Amino acid sequence: MGRCAIQLVTGPAGSGKSTYSHIMQEHGLAMGDKHRRRIHVANLDPAAEHFRYDVAFDIRDLISVDDVMDELQLGPNGSLVYCMEYLLENMDWLEEALDSYDDDEYLIIDCPGQIELYTHIPVMNKIIDQLRTWGYSDNMVSVFIVDATFVTDPAKFISGSLLALSAMISMQLPHVNVMSKCDLVEEASMDRVLEMESALQLWDVLGDRSNSSNSSFQPFQHLQPNAASSENTQNNMRERRWSRLTESICSLLDDYSMVGFVPLNINDEDSVSHVLATVDHAIQYGEDLEVKGCDYDDDEGETE
Repeated sequence: MGRCAIQLVTGPAGSGKSTYSHIMQEHGLAMGDKHRRRIHVANLDPAAEHFRYDVAFDIRDLISVDDVMDELQLGPNGSLVYCMEYLLENMDWLEEALDSYDDDEYLIIDCPGQIELYTHIPVMNKIIDQLRTWGYSDNMVSVFIVDATFVTDPAKFISGSLLALSAMISMQLPHVNVMSKCDLVEEASMDRVLEMESALQLWDVLGDRSNSSNSSFQPFQHLQPNAASSENTQNNMRERRWSRLTESICSLLDDYSMVGFVPLNINDEDSVSHVLATVDHAIQYGEDLEVKGCDYDDDEGETE
């Protein structure tokens, strides 16, 4: 039994992970005859409620957040962490589920949206390490989803980029950042941000840090409508510190120079194809299948 290709779809809650998984599953079936593939989608989020995709296997068959909240009287976040730690103690369940897929099959795993699981708590790291011991080292790719509406606010975009970098370093896998919900923002605004050469340039041009009259990026402005001059001075000091912190974060992103985003518009087949091709390239998926397709074309020509 071979080892299937695995996308681990991660990202903050509400970023569009389940929608991404559903669109990729549908797109795989809609591809041309030579490239059509069945993309299996599994749910690894014990707090999930509804999905539009066909579920290959579901962690809720093992444990769910609702059951933990009822039995242990934990809150939603604590219950989610408990569920993932329970999975670590019962990894034979996951191994058995994965063993049913051969090396020419493709699996997307829809992961939980609690970002701490990727950046602070080593739960996902331990799951990935176990997958490596099972022989999936060369078959896994991390797909980190970020909401494109962040583009409208440079501060949020920089924050999302830092989060993506943190997840990339923590998970230690081939990594693709996908900007979802691009159909909900103006294309010109999105392109303007993505075409910036550095995070510092983005903050300089769009953050307007030098213009204290720009209310869009003054996080402390609500403190000073009727403030006295001394209070205004304190607020200005806070703003300067906040700007220096932002510049430092931008410099960190530029130093790594590893964070880029592939835009995804679910209403555009070319956009979906480009994202899937980018992810496939990260793990060299389909190289053998492409060679077989070329041979098939040659045979057709000889027959004619």
